[in-house]
Amino acid sequence: MLIAIFPSCAQAQYWWNASREPVGIAPDPATNPEAIIQVYGARAFGWRGYFGIHTWIAVKPSGAQSYTIYEVIGWLRRSQRSVLAVYENAPDRRWYGNVPEILAEKRGDGVDALIEKIDLAANRYPYMKDYTMWPGPNSNTFTAWVSRAVPELQLDLPPTAIGKDYLGYRFISHAPSGSGLQISFFGLLGVLISAVEGIEFNFLGLSFGINWNPLAIKLPLLGRIELNPWSWPVTEN
Repeated sequence: MLIAIFPSCAQAQYWWNASREPVGIAPDPATNPEAIIQVYGARAFGWRGYFGIHTWIAVKPSGAQSYTIYEVIGWLRRSQRSVLAVYENAPDRRWYGNVPEILAEKRGDGVDALIEKIDLAANRYPYMKDYTMWPGPNSNTFTAWVSRAVPELQLDLPPTAIGKDYLGYRFISHAPSGSGLQISFFGLLGVLISAVEGIEFNFLGLSFGINWNPLAIKLPLLGRIELNPWSWPVTEN
């Protein structure tokens, strides 16, 4: 997994003229009656995109004709509103010019129960009125909060999801995937070990790590880089 380093929205001078069009990677609910959960990530708008991504969660219960999106949006705080937005829309829209990637997906049997757990966890998010771009709480803090409550997602948030390690005044918790163990000092300094994420070290909000299933290294700015030699391109003589 390697979300593009250079934000594609660089051509858009302002957020209001950056594309929010779907990119066509979400299943059409009209032809896919099964329950679906998708977690998305896309580079943040403008210069922030060189450092990190914005994440959100989309769900579609069985038979539903539309997706419900859960995400934290920082500028909602300016009007004294909750930063948590829950609404219906296409889940795979560009994030102000930047193309999203699917970070995790669950479909079919048993997914309706997970959707209920996601909704419950989202409504218990403890930072409804708080937002800090760095080190958190931010959109990635929210996605990690939900993921901890729904470990069945097996979500491995990339190191570019700055804010995923923010635990507030807690210093010990499960890793963002909901498995393993994490120690974090306000998202600025910490370590985690998990069967999903592998081993990660956090310094000033920047994550470095290695995963062994599949083998990959995790680096700030770059994200997760697969090291499986079978996935490398083959050159022919």
